[in-house]
Amino acid sequence: MSERRYVITFGCPDRTGIVARVASFLADAGGWIVEAAYHTDPDTGWFFTRQEVRADSLAFGVEELRSRFAEVASSLSAESNWGVEDTGVRRRVVILVSKDGHCLYDLLGRVASGELDVDVRAVIGNHDSLAGITEAHGIPFHHVSFGSGDDRAAAFASVRALVNAHDPHAVVLARFMQILPPDLCDEWTGRAINIHHSFLPSFIGARPYHQAHQRGVKLIGATCHYVTADLDAGPIIEQDVIRVDHRDTVPDLVRKGRDIEKVTLARGLRWHLESRVLVHGNRTVVF
Repeated sequence: MSERRYVITFGCPDRTGIVARVASFLADAGGWIVEAAYHTDPDTGWFFTRQEVRADSLAFGVEELRSRFAEVASSLSAESNWGVEDTGVRRRVVILVSKDGHCLYDLLGRVASGELDVDVRAVIGNHDSLAGITEAHGIPFHHVSFGSGDDRAAAFASVRALVNAHDPHAVVLARFMQILPPDLCDEWTGRAINIHHSFLPSFIGARPYHQAHQRGVKLIGATCHYVTADLDAGPIIEQDVIRVDHRDTVPDLVRKGRDIEKVTLARGLRWHLESRVLVHGNRTVVF
């Protein structure tokens, strides 16, 4: 984004006057709104909004904006969830991988071409097969071996330390193929993003393409979602599908599915880093 902006996200129980209060606050501060979106969920009665304001239209910085908006949020509801982000701060990302490299190749290519303007601080793998491509892009690669029992606990402790050293805005599980322990899921809530190779909630867990082939489905897909302690059941950010038929073998499904996985993960990561995803319970609003 060439123009520096401040992004405000806000959610609270719906009531009259919310839009007017937020708009008046920004207008009184001289804020130039360049993008605004609103949604009310009739099932939960919850209101959501996302606002982008030109940074140069305000006479103060992002910390002052946070301080002032905190008063607005609390005046609207004690239950409000909100955030203020500065697009002038480059987003930090750490990527977790295993052996399959298609999602990593795609993300690194988008970063190298400038399409995805993020700072990939490190790639961590439970195998070292993707070290070469990572280091060719000038990014550190860390190999952490996984065993069983105490070895797995020690491995995840190493992963935690490596990730947290960079304080990333997103921890991307790009076909990591390891289940995060509950404590890491909690610690990285709202930051850990996974790509699952099926159209959830269908075919959760391992070997979803084999499951899909056995079931004879005509559509396969991919799901980008936030990681929670419930396997493949976190809030969904983005999904996509591709048509298949009776002639397709399992390898055909894997090959076709990889294209959908790459695009779906890239979209979901971009929307997360642009603060376009608002989570409420186990559902999301994506502006």
